[in-house]
Amino acid sequence: MKIWLDGGLQDSESARVSVFDHGLTVGDGVFETVKAVDGRPFALTRHLDRLARSATGLGLPEPDRDEVRRACAAVLDANPVPLGRLRITYTGGHGPLGSDRGEQGPTLLVALGESARRPDSTAVITVPWTRNERGALTGLKTTSYAENVVALARAREEGASEALFANTVGQLCEGTGSNVFVVLDGEIHTPPVASGCLAGITRVLAVEWTGAKETDLPFDVLERAEEIFLTSTLRDVQAVHRVDGRALPGAPGPVTAKAMRVFGERAGDDLDP
Repeated sequence: MKIWLDGGLQDSESARVSVFDHGLTVGDGVFETVKAVDGRPFALTRHLDRLARSATGLGLPEPDRDEVRRACAAVLDANPVPLGRLRITYTGGHGPLGSDRGEQGPTLLVALGESARRPDSTAVITVPWTRNERGALTGLKTTSYAENVVALARAREEGASEALFANTVGQLCEGTGSNVFVVLDGEIHTPPVASGCLAGITRVLAVEWTGAKETDLPFDVLERAEEIFLTSTLRDVQAVHRVDGRALPGAPGPVTAKAMRVFGERAGDDLDP
């Protein structure tokens, strides 16, 4: 496997990042996960825009988008897979053993992992921990992902693939790596970015392509929604057939099935929407 590091391709077995890299020592970094189909990235421009927003929001210099594009193309060409997870990681670089940044500049790493098509539906759980809609990192896709690791491990223990969070005021927010949509009276709703959720790339496309409404939703909407679905880079649109102990028989329901179909058609027509 070839990865991009320090300005060029390297063998993954021999590539090394400093043990003093700020992304390792204090989680000072941002990242994007991009779906790649037959060596072609999906929605790369939107992902690079968000990478830049996350970087500047964290106080890092904006990444060189042309370099990131070259890195992505080189990694995809060197590692042909039918469906891949392209991971772009951009960190604070070599730094001291503390929160202050060093002077050597950021680290850019691009790697690719093979992926498989997700099932049409999945189970999710809710967790007692909350998202902070007013935090310093709210809305940024950072490498500080330990909270998600803990919640996702809880979901796996309970036979689910995702865990859903409320925010600090009891509103539905997001999953560990996905956005959540609910169907109420036949209409699609999803929490607004002000809820503290990440502005997911698939989320915004699903909103544009399905006419979903951005709505403040109480967390207990999950107990009465007619249909529920998740969106993310590798899930696309995925129905939910169980939330905690509540079954949603027949998932994907008709509204979700239409959203899945519309998303698939629109994404297939334009790889960089």
